[in-house]
Amino acid sequence: MFTGIIEEMGSVKSFKREAGAARLMISASSVLSGTAIGDSICVNGVCLTVVDMTAGDFSADVAVETLNVTNLGELKIGARVNLERALQLSARIGGHLVSGHVDATGRIRSRREEGNGWRIFIEAGDAVLRYVIKKGSIAIDGISLTVAELDKSGFSIAMIPHTAKLTTLGFKSVGDSVNLEVDIIGKYVERLLSGRIEGGVSLDLLKKNGFA
Repeated sequence: MFTGIIEEMGSVKSFKREAGAARLMISASSVLSGTAIGDSICVNGVCLTVVDMTAGDFSADVAVETLNVTNLGELKIGARVNLERALQLSARIGGHLVSGHVDATGRIRSRREEGNGWRIFIEAGDAVLRYVIKKGSIAIDGISLTVAELDKSGFSIAMIPHTAKLTTLGFKSVGDSVNLEVDIIGKYVERLLSGRIEGGVSLDLLKKNGFA
């Protein structure tokens, strides 16, 4: 598990396709401290296992399914990536619980200045939006962010200067894809209620059961 608080940005050193899958090598520094082969590192919101490492980089295998569901297959040499080591039980959760299992990709539809920050609107499909609520949490390329507004086509978030400076979101442009992971609590609630009540889960049903 992760928290969605990015520790550093790394850069893609190599990306080699291997029988449909891929081997990804990333230059990094702080996330390598205390890391060993077999440990997990979240790369742009995707939980990957370290299979090799040196003092200045690490390598991870990317499965075919991961390439199909996420935007990792779009990475180029030199591309920046968000990095976070796995959560320790003694650590504070500054963001929200992030599994590193991306649900789908979205696409940046607009980006405009707002105060000293930016408002970014992201297009997303129903597989994501069904779990998104206003003021709820969502992981975007591994970054824990709060949903500001949403409609039938997507949702918006507010990006502060700190996030823009320390994560890849500050370098994203309109049309770029992003990895999306919804708050896992919504999935568990849906699973629990759909198993008890026929007809699926609706907003009225959630309100009746104290979830909204």
